[in-house]
Amino acid sequence: MTIDYLALAPEIVIVVTLLGVLSLDLFLPRRKKFWVATLAVAGTALAAVPLIFLAVEGSTRSMFDGSFVVDSFALALKGLLLVGAYIVLLMSVSYIESDRYWQGEYYLMILSSLLGSMVMASGRDLIVLFIGLELTTGPLYLLAGWRKGDIRSNEASLKYFILGVLSTAMMLFGMSLLFGLTGVVGFDELAAVVGDHAAEPAMVLAVLFLFAGFGFKVSAVPFHFWAPDTYEGAPTPVTAYLSVNSKIAGFIAMLVVLYLALPDLADIWAPAVWALSALSMTVANLSALRQRNIVRLLAYSSIAQAGFMLVPFAAAAVADADLAEGFSATIIYIAIYALMNLGAFAVVIAGARATGSGEVDDWAGLGRYNPRLGVLAAVFFLSLAGIPPLAGWFAKFVMFRSVILTGGAGPIALAIIAAVNTVIAFYYYARVVKAVWLDPVPEGAEIPEQRAPAGSLSLALGLTTALTVIIGMFPAIATVFADASQVLTAAGG
Repeated sequence: MTIDYLALAPEIVIVVTLLGVLSLDLFLPRRKKFWVATLAVAGTALAAVPLIFLAVEGSTRSMFDGSFVVDSFALALKGLLLVGAYIVLLMSVSYIESDRYWQGEYYLMILSSLLGSMVMASGRDLIVLFIGLELTTGPLYLLAGWRKGDIRSNEASLKYFILGVLSTAMMLFGMSLLFGLTGVVGFDELAAVVGDHAAEPAMVLAVLFLFAGFGFKVSAVPFHFWAPDTYEGAPTPVTAYLSVNSKIAGFIAMLVVLYLALPDLADIWAPAVWALSALSMTVANLSALRQRNIVRLLAYSSIAQAGFMLVPFAAAAVADADLAEGFSATIIYIAIYALMNLGAFAVVIAGARATGSGEVDDWAGLGRYNPRLGVLAAVFFLSLAGIPPLAGWFAKFVMFRSVILTGGAGPIALAIIAAVNTVIAFYYYARVVKAVWLDPVPEGAEIPEQRAPAGSLSLALGLTTALTVIIGMFPAIATVFADASQVLTAAGG
């Protein structure tokens, strides 16, 4: 069996980095632990070098009998995952140093989770996909409870672990049924034979168990109950990672399996995807209206955004149309969401330090005594709402365009639900901006001394702001993900 080390180079760099982080942490005294963070950040950035080389080289590489494929789709997703992890690490440096956290283990866990996500992007059979997914989520059970002395963090970790193990068991049971019925695990082989078993009750059960497991990974309604408490209890950089990289990994698993392995079973899973999308948007947005804590608000926002992401794919599936357009639109939405949501959480970290609170009401008047942070808050929350010329408008545009092109009663009904929910979401996003810029500073409020964010956090804010504004003004940049997904959609077709 030939191993293509160049194709594996990005993952190899991450493995070397996490081993270096573990080794360095053993020998450095506590006051020198910042070198561990420096190595983690530098190693993540370095992993992009072979990724760029592979993208320029342009060929598709396959290993392990087609189980691990490096094509333009995999490279685009790995690039997005690396950017997301890099920004999260920048957000983490000053945050983790500010309290008595175990720093070496923290960066080891983040890098291990990143490695799993990158493996998933290239996985083309159920076994590789499952290994990657569990390597992605396993470290997050520990990271959710990283604030050891905080009972809310302990509760967050416990809830996430119990429900995560349950969802893993359901997913694995569904995969075992698929293998038992077909005798194969590769996506191409599954696509060729699952249609012969479509009428069997065991096949329906396999698809439903798989779907339930994926629903938990992307925190979609009704599998979302863990998300608000886990997001609030976990350290904020971990919450940012959960809402972006972990969610991207879950969507990779769901979409690739449905599109490549189970297209002939769309009659079974298409109505479920439609319902998942509609419920996630509606239930999460209505719940977000009542939130006063900004992290919990963003937790419900993340659940609602999962529903928006699924709209194009669900619309194409229920209309029995070509899934390629819906697949590409969903990938574009995921990429734009990742960038603006990371920026929103970076603002939450900086805003909590500037106000001493994470409550919306306590951010009243923030723009008056910290205008730079006020502008950044407006940029990211209005982008999440889809206001031009920020990147979020293009995500919404691509979503609605895809549904309109699909046509049909089911897709149009879903588009109407999405339109109503877009208005609802605008209300609670705008409420944060209103508090920051229009509400007066509360009487008697003690405003902490205003200091510029730490250098690493400032860099994270700068990167996410630049990407959000530039993509909003030049949206053709985001279509690189649609172009990359054509390789996968061609294979699926």
